[in-house]
Amino acid sequence: MLVFPDPVVDVRPISGKQTAVLAGGCFWCTEAVFEIVEGVESVISGYAGDSKETAKYDIVSTGRTGHAESILITYDPARISYGQLLKIFFSVAHDPTTLNRQGADVGSQYRSAIFYADEEQKRVAEAYIKQLNAAGVFTRPIVTQVVPLDKFYTAEDYHQNYAVQNRSNSYIVRVSDPKVAKLKKMYPGCVRKRK
Repeated sequence: MLVFPDPVVDVRPISGKQTAVLAGGCFWCTEAVFEIVEGVESVISGYAGDSKETAKYDIVSTGRTGHAESILITYDPARISYGQLLKIFFSVAHDPTTLNRQGADVGSQYRSAIFYADEEQKRVAEAYIKQLNAAGVFTRPIVTQVVPLDKFYTAEDYHQNYAVQNRSNSYIVRVSDPKVAKLKKMYPGCVRKRK
């Protein structure tokens, strides 16, 4: 198993809820991972990278828009930092070394991207990618885009909380569940305790 370092550079401590927008393949899978992370308040599946007019699943899934299937994470920075979210993103949620694909899902809508909200998020994301490359964590180069967030568009209702709502779906069983299991194995202390 690869060893992932903690980010050397992270967002300075701040109070109040914060958000992060990440794209790493099918949003059902990235959503399932981050929904159970301690300090994450909510995860919304959606689209980032293009216009409101093209932010519809049947259009995005053609791969002919600028959108990536993305998630909007709302989190409490007093409980988990932006850098720690990125650590989970790179180590568990997806493969950042495959261009425009995650496993069998192929197309620019499945690209790896960090949509930063401000210069601080950009600084942390770029520094962590540089750190991972310098450490030789991956055998191939990281292809994750670090781009400004213009707007996040919420996906259709049936995409929300998809993995939980569709436990018997074969895609969830084959692709999403192993990522959730990996999170629990690699970072048991980051997994939200059941109430």
